[in-house]
This record gives sequence, C-alpha cells and structure tokens, in this order.
Amino acid sequence: MSDLVDQLARHAKAVSEGATSLPRQLQSLPRKRQALHLAWPLRFVIFLAVNAAAIKWALDESHSPSRTGVLIVGGLVLSVMLMRIVHVAAQWERGIVLRLGKFQSVRGPGVILIFPVIDHLRMIDTRIQTVAIPQQSVITRDNVPMTINGVLFFKVVDVMKAVVSIQDFEFSILQYAQVTLRDVIGRLALDELLAELEQIQAQIETMVGKVASGWGLAVDGLRLQDIDMPADLKKMMARQASAEREKRATITKAEGDKLAALNLAEAAATMLASPGAMQLRTLQTIDGLGPQPSNTVVLAVPSDLFTLAGHAAELMGRRVKAEGSKEIGPRTA
Repeated sequence: MSDLVDQLARHAKAVSEGATSLPRQLQSLPRKRQALHLAWPLRFVIFLAVNAAAIKWALDESHSPSRTGVLIVGGLVLSVMLMRIVHVAAQWERGIVLRLGKFQSVRGPGVILIFPVIDHLRMIDTRIQTVAIPQQSVITRDNVPMTINGVLFFKVVDVMKAVVSIQDFEFSILQYAQVTLRDVIGRLALDELLAELEQIQAQIETMVGKVASGWGLAVDGLRLQDIDMPADLKKMMARQASAEREKRATITKAEGDKLAALNLAEAAATMLASPGAMQLRTLQTIDGLGPQPSNTVVLAVPSDLFTLAGHAAELMGRRVKAEGSKEIGPRTA
C-alpha cells in the first residue's frame, strides 16, 4: 500500500513539473515560417498562354497528326521552362543569384528572371527575426546556480555576407548568443545580476552585435525573459527582503516617536507660558469628542478651580517667605 502511494505521489509530482515547464518548452519550439507563393499565379498565366498559343497554332496550320502532337508537346515544355525562369520576391525579400556556383547579384523585390539550368536562386527575409534563446544553466561568480532564457531580435542587412560568409546565419547567431550569455552571467554575482539587468542586456547585445556585423546581420535587441533560481535561495531572499522592510518600518516608527515627543515638549512649554492655553486645550478636546450619546464626559471639578487653587498656592508661598524673613531679621538684631 505504501509503495502504491509513493508511486502516485511521484507521478503527481512529475505531472506538475511537466505542466510548469510546458510554457518554457513551447517558447523554445521553432516557429513555422510563412510560405509565400507569389510567383504561382504568374506562372499559371504563362502556362495557359503558351499552351493555348501552341494548340491554336497546331490546329490552325494544316499539319499531320504527328507534327500537331509535337507542337503541343513543345508548347508544354516551353511553358514549363518559362515557369522555372520567373520568380517573384516580396517587398521584404531579397534573392541572391548564384551562376554556376559563383555569386552573380542580389535581386528583388518584384519579378526575378533567372536561367533555370545555370542559375540558383535563394530568397532571404530581411525583416526583423525573433529567435528564442533556450534555457541556459549558469553558475554566477558567487556559486549560485540558475537557469536563464531570453529573446534575440536581429535582421539581415547584407544578403551576400549572410549567405556567403556563414553556413546558417540564424543557427550561428543563436549559438553565439547562448555562449555570450553564459560568459557574461558567469562573471557576475547574484546581486549584480538582479540590480543591473538592463546594463547586462545591453552588454550582451553589444558583444553579439559586433560579431554579427561581420556576418551581414544587425542585432536589434536582446532581452532576458526568465531568471529561475533554487527554491531555498528564493526563500532566503524573501526572508532577507522581509527583514529589510521590518528594519525600515522600525526606524520610521522610532523617528516618528521622536518627532512626536519633540512636538509635545514644545506644546507643553507653550501651555506653561500661557495660563489659559490648558483650559482652551481642554475645551477643544471635549468639543472633538463629538455629540454622540456614547461619548460621555464627566468633569468632577470645574477647570477654573484649578486655576484659582494655583493662585492661592502661589500667594501662600509668598506669605510664608515673608514671615520667614521677618523672624530672621529680629534675631540677627
């Protein structure tokens, strides 16, 4: 029974891990390219026109049946050859022509005419292309393992270099971006990586762009998408952040208490200098309690009696001092 429970637990864990990693796997899948067939309508028109002309010529002329069949077959072969000659490049495409294996020219956009036997045409997309950098296992300078993925944006600016100087420019720039990403992250500490993410992205983009310029490519941008760290490290970072916020809250509260004490001391000094300030403050406090029935204020002694008692105590003190000075005077005499 326990083995069955363990197997079910492992299966559930594997399913959950697969579900969480599925979006990342989908990001690394190659995207399907849009196939354009711009030349096929024109080729179809050429095919119909040539064959219709050949059939009409064969039927109008008084030829033998064998010669008529030769003309129809000849028109079919000619139409197929013309179809192979005509190509159409879209606005964002450029065609590089190799004649007998040697670079001839870069053509397009629009209609491109080549010789089907000796010429070879390859279309290159000059739009900005998006390539997903798969997850890379990296160890930082302070020995923290993590996985990082990103996105690279580039475009072809020199068609001849992109085809002649390198075998597969898309695969090559992707591999170079991965290697550069690991090298740059490996020289940084974890705190530097988290604090200077924009500078790191710019540094990697500059390094990849310098090499890509020799391949006829231009790097338009590089962004790091996901930085994944071990779960225990995430917990420690969360505890550190919580402790830092608690420290700030304690300091802020202490500064507030200090300012409140200073303000209260100034208020007490002001009230001491003004005899009627305390009475006004008492009346203001009573007025601030509100007219609700639940707030009941009972004053056992009017506040004026406290002021009168203070004056009486002051007069008594003066009288005691005067009597004491009179007694001391005759004794000394």
